[in-house]
Amino acid sequence: MSKKLPLFKSDREAEKFLDQDLSEYLSADNFAPYSFEYRPKQKSVNLRISEELLSAVRAAARRRGIPYQRYIREALEVALRQHRAP
Repeated sequence: MSKKLPLFKSDREAEKFLDQDLSEYLSADNFAPYSFEYRPKQKSVNLRISEELLSAVRAAARRRGIPYQRYIREALEVALRQHRAP
């Protein structure tokens, strides 16, 4: 049977506790099988655009409440869908 984990008054106290051997506090009963699902990694792209265009993109993204990088990606996806459409 494993020891019960103590309650901590601060993050520093918890960090100090985690620096020690925790084998007395853990047993096989504390663990369960788990599988992780990872999304495929996206590629980074460097793009040179004018300050005016970047300001306009940031303003449009702000109005939609999303990060400007996501706004650019979504705009590219929409443009490609329209270009592919018959």
